[in-house]
Amino acid sequence: MGLEITAPPGGFHGPVKRSITIAGHPTSISLEPIFWAALEAAAVNATLPLSALVAAIDHARISAEDPPNLASAIRTWLMATTRR
Repeated sequence: MGLEITAPPGGFHGPVKRSITIAGHPTSISLEPIFWAALEAAAVNATLPLSALVAAIDHARISAEDPPNLASAIRTWLMATTRR
């Protein structure tokens, strides 16, 4: 009848908080494990350290007219990047 929704491989997981240093300042970011994995893969693909990629996303985020929080900006950037 309708679309059957199943859990992703490994199941559903809530956010995991990690600390990253951006421009010399430590910050905590909470992302679901699937987003951490995608972010790490994007950093490898860009040949950047994870902190440098997050700093670049943060720089773009704070340049926005109405900047979202960093975790939302990372998720949005990842979705936009993987859908290209």
